[in-house]
Amino acid sequence: MSAPKKVVLAYSGGLDTSIILKWLQTEYGCDVVTFTADLGQGEELEPARQKAELLGIKPENIYIEDVREEFVRDFVFPMFRANALYEGLYLLGTSIARPLISKRLVEIASETGADAVSHGATGKGNDQVRFELCAYSLNPEIRVIAPWREWDLGSRTKLIEFAEQHQIPIAKDKRGEAPFSVDANLLHTSSEGKVLEDPAEEAPDHILQRITRPEDAPDTPEMVEIGFEKGDAVSINGEAMGPATILTRLNELGGKHGIGILDLVENRFVGMKSRGIYETPGGTILLEAHRGIEQITLDSGSGHLKDSIMPRYAELIYNGFWFSPEREMLQALIDKSQEHVTGTVRLKLYKGSARTVARWSDHSLYSEAHVTFEEDMGAYDQSDAQGFIQLNALRLKLLAARNRKFK
Repeated sequence: MSAPKKVVLAYSGGLDTSIILKWLQTEYGCDVVTFTADLGQGEELEPARQKAELLGIKPENIYIEDVREEFVRDFVFPMFRANALYEGLYLLGTSIARPLISKRLVEIASETGADAVSHGATGKGNDQVRFELCAYSLNPEIRVIAPWREWDLGSRTKLIEFAEQHQIPIAKDKRGEAPFSVDANLLHTSSEGKVLEDPAEEAPDHILQRITRPEDAPDTPEMVEIGFEKGDAVSINGEAMGPATILTRLNELGGKHGIGILDLVENRFVGMKSRGIYETPGGTILLEAHRGIEQITLDSGSGHLKDSIMPRYAELIYNGFWFSPEREMLQALIDKSQEHVTGTVRLKLYKGSARTVARWSDHSLYSEAHVTFEEDMGAYDQSDAQGFIQLNALRLKLLAARNRKFK
């Protein structure tokens, strides 16, 4: 295969992607365009620009973009309408960021005339699959270069030697083995590897990046009210806010109260199990609140159907199929269910828990007249239940009679 002429690299400015940048230049002799996304990871991104320029990238080929609002509005919020949890627990913080990065890589490639894109994901993980499936979904002709599957820099020592050989700056804390690897965005922080690799060992406290230990959280509960319109959060304590601002504020509240810590051994799409510590403070609150407002605005048929497809929807996101037709089909069903998911939920935040304590809506299906233990003034005729039970029991009676006959 001929060498690419121009490559758009997903560039963090860190050591690994800086090595990849120089490797692309030396291995292929190609031009490199860098793309650095501000997904709310909490890091200053201007050093990435300076690092790229130091490595010979022209200013017009350096893309640094604040995509926080798009990330939450077009990716996180649609996912939360589904109450998506991978393997019943994981809020998909890393998974949901990859489609947006891939989308911009492909768009920038088109804008700059690049014939390839590149990422820094290793050959052992899920991200390589997510980046590449998303890229091919958007441009079937694009070439994807995955250096970790191609080069012979298979150890930290070789990476450092390559960096020194090509005058790539190396921070002092990067010369030794990293105690664990971290991926962060506005939805979560993920920590994996090294001190976390033995699932029989409890994770040390210093792993936590954005959440206070529940034991150290305030001794006084805090109430918060989240307003929803058509399944999306639109306000906190009565104040209207944009999607990214809402998630930022919920992260602050959740982090303060020790909410959203998950220690998970998950099944990677590539076949192995891995252990990670996930911190999703705002997302954990948002999931509880969304469930709370659905309790009074979704009928049982809609809610139970939605819950039944949720594992499949979550798996599609985890495995990298965000842009697949089946994910879009499920999204259409989910979004249809959210037409009346409008109202307000009050939650109590306290030492690691976010608990719904009240919910109300003009779209509510809850009828106190039907469920009251007091006189219901004819709203419900209890004798109707006898025929209902008999009809539903008919099948069970016939089965029981047949089974008793052949015992």
